Amino acid sequence: VATTPEYAALTTMIGGDRVAVTSLAKPTEDPHFVDAKPSHVVTLNKADLLIEGGADLEVGWLPPLLDGARNSRIEAGSPGHLLASEGVQLLDVPATLDRSKGDIHGAGNPHFMMDPVSAAVVARHIADGLCAVDAPGCPSYKENLGHFEQTLEEKTKAWTAELAPYRGAAIVTYHPTWRYFANRFGLKADVFLEPKPGIPPSPPHLAEVIAKMNADHIKVILVEPYQQRKAAEFVASNTGATVVDVSQFPGGLPGTESGYIALMDANVHAVAKALAGSAGH
Repeated sequence: VATTPEYAALTTMIGGDRVAVTSLAKPTEDPHFVDAKPSHVVTLNKADLLIEGGADLEVGWLPPLLDGARNSRIEAGSPGHLLASEGVQLLDVPATLDRSKGDIHGAGNPHFMMDPVSAAVVARHIADGLCAVDAPGCPSYKENLGHFEQTLEEKTKAWTAELAPYRGAAIVTYHPTWRYFANRFGLKADVFLEPKPGIPPSPPHLAEVIAKMNADHIKVILVEPYQQRKAAEFVASNTGATVVDVSQFPGGLPGTESGYIALMDANVHAVAKALAGSAGH
């Protein structure tokens, strides 16, 4: 069982026909606020391996489900409980934890999977996790991991080349989801439609965003399926910006159901196309 669809997609690919994988969150659902269902407790009760993102992403909804599942195989600290964030260099680690600043994650920004280098780290974690609970399948898992790492390396070069003409360009995002993506591909993602993480956009804050975008000629706004598109469209109508549909999760955009590579392809193409159409490039 994976908490969110990108971990489920990697596990399906590495596990092949030896695994049956379920994602608790839907691709169009906010991962901070997943609707915890009784069926999730049943799913977790039967799980041999649980993959969670960590860095407090699921802290609001996963613990009660785990308590209800009463499954010692996937309790924290057991071989069947895998934290994807281990070994990932997290961005935005706060110096102090101040709840007045919104939904701040003490360990750092949990949206690291939009950096393919992080995805490679997580894929290795998943292969190790599968080996720990199914030793006979280990050679198969390692072989599938090798194929994925090779493909990912080639694709990362292609994605980097596609976004290279726009190095230094700024984008506006709804939530700080795209900090790792921007960091990896040389973009700036420091302006958000939310006044604070997890706090819905307000008219005074959107007025500030519009002023900044007009002053700095920022022409691209990224929005995910579960976010308020109306707020983005309002800002776009006052700045001449393009609203770009992106997703953190396979299946969140049409044609990305096949997995992580297809998802990143779609995100990179959409952002590059929008930046190409914006002024100054």
